[in-house]
Amino acid sequence: MQNGLWYLVIGWIVGFICFTGIWIYAFNTWGFLIGLAIGWLPALIGGLIAGFLWPLILVAIVVIAFLLYYQF
Repeated sequence: MQNGLWYLVIGWIVGFICFTGIWIYAFNTWGFLIGLAIGWLPALIGGLIAGFLWPLILVAIVVIAFLLYYQF
């Protein structure tokens, strides 16, 4: 695979995971009906941002895991 294609594939995967998580959070916060009706909009925005910035998310996860591992 080409280098740019890897970035896009991982971006789609991360974006979809974040989209799903944000939409589920909207269901829990606003209720089923409103979460279903308009919860997809913030989920779409959050998923797009996370999909483009997935390397920063990966670095944050590694740093948090490192801090948690050496805290105890």
